[in-house]
Amino acid sequence: MFAAILLSALAMTAIVAFRYLLASGAFALATARVRPGLYRGLNAQIRREIGWSLASAAIYGVPAGVVAWGWQEHGWTRIYGGWHDYPLWYLPLSLFLYLFAHDSWFYWTHRLLHQPRWFRVAHAVHHASRPPTAWAAMSFHPIEALSGAIVIPALVFIVPIHVAMLGLVLTIMTVMGVTNHMGWELFPRALVHSRIGGWLITASHHQRHHDEYRCNYGLYFRFWDRLCGTDRGLSAPR
Repeated sequence: MFAAILLSALAMTAIVAFRYLLASGAFALATARVRPGLYRGLNAQIRREIGWSLASAAIYGVPAGVVAWGWQEHGWTRIYGGWHDYPLWYLPLSLFLYLFAHDSWFYWTHRLLHQPRWFRVAHAVHHASRPPTAWAAMSFHPIEALSGAIVIPALVFIVPIHVAMLGLVLTIMTVMGVTNHMGWELFPRALVHSRIGGWLITASHHQRHHDEYRCNYGLYFRFWDRLCGTDRGLSAPR
């Protein structure tokens, strides 16, 4: 049993690392073409970001591997595979529930990490990226990586979700994590400044967090920032 769990953890670590390298590499390449010179002089920083991110991949991979083993071997989770195991309307609802729960956890742990003691111990690693690049999405101290790594694995034991919707959650998490840090706005202005865009977090919103630190703590949605008075809007266009 231990060997099977270890193998699953190693496999998931490799998958998380590959997903990070693929997504960050793709958006870094896009940045080189769309915003040439934006990352000029940041080679040493980018190497640090990649190093911390690959360490984080192992921390994310271990609980994911344990969950994958438990699901496949024992059916311990609420992950399901049949399209009609739950009503079809539950598919988008489960997606939203996972994103909102993850966003809520991220907002409050992120605010905690900005308390002086926690910032010095852990979160300073992430904010050492000045400015953040497409490689910084998982550039975390192990303490911060652990706080983020337990959310989705915990949710699959509580909230039912189709395996395809879980894959979509992980895809959104990866893409938003990278694009929010790459230093320029990928999404069209018409969306970012629309009513819907006013509730979503994109690079313009998260860049202001990296510029000013004490605002814009969310991950996907601006709900908690608005409710708690920590939303300071968007950064200047880049």
